[in-house]
Amino acid sequence: MTADDSNGRLDDDDFPAYTMGRAAEMLGTTQGFLRAVGEARLITPLRSAGGHRRYSRYQLRIAARARELVDQGTPIEAACRIVVLEDQLVEAQRINAAYRRAEQPT
Repeated sequence: MTADDSNGRLDDDDFPAYTMGRAAEMLGTTQGFLRAVGEARLITPLRSAGGHRRYSRYQLRIAARARELVDQGTPIEAACRIVVLEDQLVEAQRINAAYRRAEQPT
């Protein structure tokens, strides 16, 4: 891999660039919380060659939203479900907007 290749990956939201310890530090949470959202299947971290969990920026944003809900008193399983539903709603709205644009006369 060249330096140019690695720089391109760092710009990729889905590139698993963060270790569990660094991810927990960035989110201001514990490694146990990250394990819990993984067990709830909200996020599935990739594994390094040595078997260590690695997280992407996209996964960290999702985990951060779940943490907000947990901090407000929502049980972790419910928080994970809410985050999934919010994500599905955003995607449905994006698709609907695309359909509306396609139906508009030009």
